[in-house]
Formats: sequence, C-alpha cells, structure tokens
Amino acid sequence: METRGRSLVKAVVWNMIGLTVMTAVGFAATGSASVGGAMALINTVIGFVTYVMYERIWEQIAWGRTGVPQHA
Repeated sequence: METRGRSLVKAVVWNMIGLTVMTAVGFAATGSASVGGAMALINTVIGFVTYVMYERIWEQIAWGRTGVPQHA
C-alpha cells in the first residue's frame, strides 16, 4: 500500500518536470515568457490535482497485483 505522503511527493516531482517542459513549450509557442509560464502553471495545477486523484483511485484497485488481499 502506498501512503498519501508518497503519492504527494511523486505528484510534486512529476509536476515539476512537467512545469519545466510546459514552460519551454509555452515560450516556444508564444514567444512570451510570462504567457508560457502562465500556461505552464495552469497546466501544472490541473495535472497535479488529477494525478493525485488518479493515484489514490488506483491504490484502491487490487486488480493486477500479486500478493495483495482482494477488497470485499
């Protein structure tokens, strides 16, 4: 089982990577650091929230795991 803290740290690290990439893409697409940064920030917030929810939902699903008791 994965703790909420672990899920949170994984989400933060993944979203920092995404923020960096999206900032570069936004800047390349718009030519503006502020617009690119705003796009990246919005994308990161949305991605962070959905990733944490996604991870927590999958944590409750036993399918495909070995050695994990099935939920009733």
